[in-house]
Amino acid sequence: MRDDWWIYLFLLPTVVGYGLYTVYPLVASWWYAFLDWPGFADVGTFIGFANFELLWADDLFWNSFRNSLVFLAIAVPLRVGLALLLAIVLNRRTTPFRGLFRTLLFLPVVTTGAIVGVVFTLILDAGGPVNLALVKSALVDSPVDFLGSSGMSLYSVIGVWVWKWLGITLIYWLAALQTIPNELYEAARIDGAGNWKEFRYVTLPLLLPFLVVITLIDMVGALNVFDLVMTLTGGGPAFSSEVVEVYIYRTAFGATVPQLGYASAAAVLFGLLTMALAIAQALGIRAARRAMA
Repeated sequence: MRDDWWIYLFLLPTVVGYGLYTVYPLVASWWYAFLDWPGFADVGTFIGFANFELLWADDLFWNSFRNSLVFLAIAVPLRVGLALLLAIVLNRRTTPFRGLFRTLLFLPVVTTGAIVGVVFTLILDAGGPVNLALVKSALVDSPVDFLGSSGMSLYSVIGVWVWKWLGITLIYWLAALQTIPNELYEAARIDGAGNWKEFRYVTLPLLLPFLVVITLIDMVGALNVFDLVMTLTGGGPAFSSEVVEVYIYRTAFGATVPQLGYASAAAVLFGLLTMALAIAQALGIRAARRAMA
C-alpha cells in the first residue's frame, strides 16, 4: 500500500460520494429523530424519545406499517412462486423460444420504476386497455377502479411490482436450476417418475437452500417500493396504499408544516425493520451454504 498509495486516489470520488449521500444521511437521521424540527428552522430542539412516543400512538404510521407488511406477505410469495414456475418451464430445452421469453420477462427489470408507474396508470385507468378488455369480454359490468378504490389500490400496486421485478427472480431460479445434474432427472425417469414426482423428489429438495436466499432478497426488495406507489397511487385513496416509505416522505416533505424530526423517527424504525431482514438474509445465506456443503 505504501508503494502504490496513488492507486487509492481513484477510489476517492466514490468514497466521498458514498459518505455524503449514504453514510451522512444515515447517521444524521438518527440524530434528527430526537429533535423537534419543523423544517423551517435552521436547527431543531432536542426532545429525546418524544417523537418515538408520538409515533407509537400514530394510527397513520401503523396503517402504513400494516400496508408494508401486507405488501410483503402477498407480493414476495407471489413473485417467488411465479418465477419458479416460469423458470422450470424456460429451463427445459424443449421449450420453444425460451431465449426470447427470458428477454421479454427481464425487460421490465431494467425499466425505471417511475416510468412503469406512469404507464400503468394509463393501462389500469377506467378507459384503459385492461378495463376495455374486461368489459368487452363481459367479465365485469362496469370498469374496475384499480387505483382509485381503497379496496383495490394496494393489490394493484402489488401486481405491478411483481410484474416489474419478476425477471430478476426468474434469473435467480434459472441459475439455481442449472446446478442440478441432469443425471438425477434421467435416473428419475428410468424409475418411472413423472413431472410432478421429478419436481417433488428431485428439484424441490435441491432448491430449498436457494429458496431461502431468493425469498430473503425479495423481502428486502418488497420494502423499497416508493417509486411505484408514488407514481401509481401516491399512497391513496384515503391512505389505503400508503407504505412506510411514502409515509416518511409525506411527513417530511409533503405536509404543510414539514416534520423532519418526526419523519426521521419513522425512518429509524423502518430502517431497523430492514436491518432485521438483512440480518435474517445473512443468516439464511450462511445456513444455505452449510446445507449445500
